[in-house]
Amino acid sequence: MACESWKEKLDAYFDGELPATDVRALNEHLAQCASCSAEGLRRVQLKRAVQAAAHKFTPDAAFRARIQKQISSSPRRTVWLPNWFAAFACATAVLVIGFIFVKFQQSRTGGQQLFGELVDQHVATLASANPVDVISTDRHTVKPWFAGKIPFTFNIPELQGTPFALIGGKVSYLRQSSGAELIFRTGHHQISVFIFQEQKLGNVAVSQNAQSALSFQVETWQQNGLRFFEVSDAGPHDLLQLRDLLKAAN
Repeated sequence: MACESWKEKLDAYFDGELPATDVRALNEHLAQCASCSAEGLRRVQLKRAVQAAAHKFTPDAAFRARIQKQISSSPRRTVWLPNWFAAFACATAVLVIGFIFVKFQQSRTGGQQLFGELVDQHVATLASANPVDVISTDRHTVKPWFAGKIPFTFNIPELQGTPFALIGGKVSYLRQSSGAELIFRTGHHQISVFIFQEQKLGNVAVSQNAQSALSFQVETWQQNGLRFFEVSDAGPHDLLQLRDLLKAAN
């Protein structure tokens, strides 16, 4: 029965509506409970499937014709305006609407959607019974494991004397591009560090500052042609400290 109370909180957890104290407690429970982890992974996969299905609908010709007919049949009030004024007003409206649409699409398909996908992967890692493919605290073991599996290389910092510990890593995918996901631990928090080739992500406007996505902090930066992302429920100070270590190593 204890697990039922945790499972009832999963939807709020994934929607970013769970209080921070409950998020930390649920993270610790997911790391120890195989049943709740499996249920969490199932809901993440369902969430992704729903998101993908939402972009598949495209109006056909019959639908467009029906809408146009309804619009054209609607009664109109005739208002006389000079030809040049009407043309100017129409052109201005088109430009304004186009500008708003482009900005909206850039925001939605850029940072917001990208961060959402990374948070989904981080949550899936938290919920998985086998979160990493190479398990090691030794950076000299984890880094060579990626050779031949991703089209680039990177360095992992020396963590001795820091509050961070390396857990391992696995191959990750974003926008059909392969990259690395490194898993670090600090205290009771787990940090996913995603690394991809900048050019493979396309023209995406990504904020350089930490952002909150679904109750998680996301920190990102570009370095030597690579795009790094940190995702965690840890505090911004921890993410910035690990970021500085990764920057120095690379």
